[in-house]
Amino acid sequence: MDRQFIVSYQIQDSLYLNITNRCPNRCAFCIRQTATGIGYNLWLEKEPTVQEVLAAVKDPRQYQEIVFCGYGEPLSRLEIVKEVAAALKKQGAKSIRVNTNGQANLFYGRNIVPELANLVDTMSISLNAQDAATYVKICAPANGEEAYYSMLEFARKCVGVIPRVILSVVDWPGVDVPACQAIANELGAEFRLRKPID
Repeated sequence: MDRQFIVSYQIQDSLYLNITNRCPNRCAFCIRQTATGIGYNLWLEKEPTVQEVLAAVKDPRQYQEIVFCGYGEPLSRLEIVKEVAAALKKQGAKSIRVNTNGQANLFYGRNIVPELANLVDTMSISLNAQDAATYVKICAPANGEEAYYSMLEFARKCVGVIPRVILSVVDWPGVDVPACQAIANELGAEFRLRKPID
């Protein structure tokens, strides 16, 4: 079966950028696990270059928000995110968001948050669970419980550096939503409850 090369897709007035299939998690609720996903075939035969991503955006000013979010973890391609975001800002992008599992600092072995200051307006981090054991059960991260604690520390480092920080959870069996909201409050982040895709 031929796979499409969909680098960008629009939902309402936002444009989403699909730059990788790579992700260290295997979340039970992920759209990768569904038959229909979000209506687009986002599997990439190859990862797009900076030029290909920018070509897929065309004019960023026509969107309220541009979001790095596809089938994989966008910050696994940190340099691409930085280059594209910088170019889009110069072209007049209104707002740039990164949807992430929050494990980038663990992956790179350093704090990458300062590198995204002035490039990313919103960091939406998938909290997904109230504790490490539940996170491992639901998200099956390659790095086990360490991934959960790294994600919390990443969120802590984003607050005060990235203008808007959101911690999100999916309404899923085993997830204690009030406890997750309390974690977001303690970190000084916004909280968002997401519905799983049918």
